[in-house]
Amino acid sequence: MKESVEDVRRVVVVIILLMWGFAGLRAQRLTFNTNVIRKLQMAEGAINNLYVDTVDEDKLVEDAIRGMLRGLDPHSSYTTAKETESLTEPLEGSFEGIGVEFNMSGDTLLVIQTVAGGPSEKAGILAGDRIVSVNDTTIAGVKMRREEIMRRLRGKKGTTARLGIVRRGIAGELVFDVKRDRIPVTTVDAAYMLTPQIGYIRIGSFGMTTYDEFIRSVDSLRFRGMRDLVIDLQENGGGYLQSAVKIANEFLQNNDLIVYTEGRRSPRQEFRADGRGKLLDGRVAVLVNEYTASAAEILSGAIQDEDRGVIIGRRTFGKGLVQKPIEFGDGSMLRLTVSHYYTPSGRCIQKPYEKGDAEDYGMDLENRLRRGELYSADSINFADSLLYTTLRRGRPVYGGGGIMPDEFVPLDTAQLTYYHRQLAARGLVIGASLRYVDGNRKALKAEYAGADDFIARFETPESVVRGIFEEADTMGIKPRDADEQQATIPMLSLQLKALAARDLWDMTAYFRILNTASKAVERAVAILEEEEKE
Repeated sequence: MKESVEDVRRVVVVIILLMWGFAGLRAQRLTFNTNVIRKLQMAEGAINNLYVDTVDEDKLVEDAIRGMLRGLDPHSSYTTAKETESLTEPLEGSFEGIGVEFNMSGDTLLVIQTVAGGPSEKAGILAGDRIVSVNDTTIAGVKMRREEIMRRLRGKKGTTARLGIVRRGIAGELVFDVKRDRIPVTTVDAAYMLTPQIGYIRIGSFGMTTYDEFIRSVDSLRFRGMRDLVIDLQENGGGYLQSAVKIANEFLQNNDLIVYTEGRRSPRQEFRADGRGKLLDGRVAVLVNEYTASAAEILSGAIQDEDRGVIIGRRTFGKGLVQKPIEFGDGSMLRLTVSHYYTPSGRCIQKPYEKGDAEDYGMDLENRLRRGELYSADSINFADSLLYTTLRRGRPVYGGGGIMPDEFVPLDTAQLTYYHRQLAARGLVIGASLRYVDGNRKALKAEYAGADDFIARFETPESVVRGIFEEADTMGIKPRDADEQQATIPMLSLQLKALAARDLWDMTAYFRILNTASKAVERAVAILEEEEKE
């Protein structure tokens, strides 16, 4: 009993500490509401000792924490140790494992690529291999959850995973001993030249290594003649503030404000440029959409408010609340909102919300779709009280949540039909691509000299597209009419080509293909080339 009460007391003390803010924790002498602590102690003790059934104390405390957070903002949260690890790992820059990119083909793990120089490549694992067992435990044909398969493949550096492999063209099962190592996690998805003068860099998220990856990409593109740059932040859900600030610093003049934070108990903290960036010259366009959030909105807002570049796309998500992570001894974590993000002009990035109403907040993007905001900029109305001006040119920009682009690009439903979205949602497109590449990998690698050759000459076979339609029909997924099916074919064929290029080469090849149909990329190139003429 004593230990359980002490556990609850420690949790409550931490939460009360959080309420006092973090900037001055070490310097302040804090007082506590002992009545509140005692009340929670008595409640936990009563439930643990008197409740009719046995209770899980750990879960009891976790539910209590979640209950307290439920009435706050939509982004304060609690995660268990396992949840915390899976959430932070993609941003940490590396993890420990065998070093393969894979997908599930049916109920079998299919290796898409091995990490260059990684443990699996060194052991002799090849793209197209099927991993059927790990340390003598069968993982194929047993309907094992993806998370469980990943848990078995990953492990501490230096430990060995014995893999059972089925390889096309070779009878029987092959066995490989793969010594686990640190595997890098990249957040820059693609970097290539759109035109002889315009480079393109897509940032998938902001992790610990994003800035270094970005600078390497910039140096590579400059070597190839880049003068102007398109930064693609579409679907970028954010990540580490410092990574976004460091990238913004590359574009801005000395003492330019990048972002500031401020909260009830958190004094204003400013982040300013030092004027030593590599990209102080040259034009820049930033692509955003309704899934661009948090750190990605900070970078977009700084570029827009300082009149450093043009923002293209649709209004961003509007996640402008700053969470302070508090780690517990068992590896679980509390992320408590302590302040807001503000752009240089003073706009609060966070969209409006009602405390405790997570359901309405979660429906925001669907509501935007219903209002027509994703199709027409005219459907977005801003109150005069939300009007701000950029810092150099005095251009009008609006607050109220998210970053409204300078150039609006509507969602193109003619290009991506409802039927196509249904095919993709059921996994039919990726499944067909995996089967096609798996069955033709050797022939495709032999026919095409590399990604450039593949992009220039490859055309998706009609049989692959027809196979998807036939499979969809058996599942009851049908186009609304013959015209919709015909309209689906061009973009579906392009997507299949891009997926094949990704599996045969890399993500840059994937985006090089998909971006040929991107209205946002097309508009960015047109604007940058037009500015160059002026």
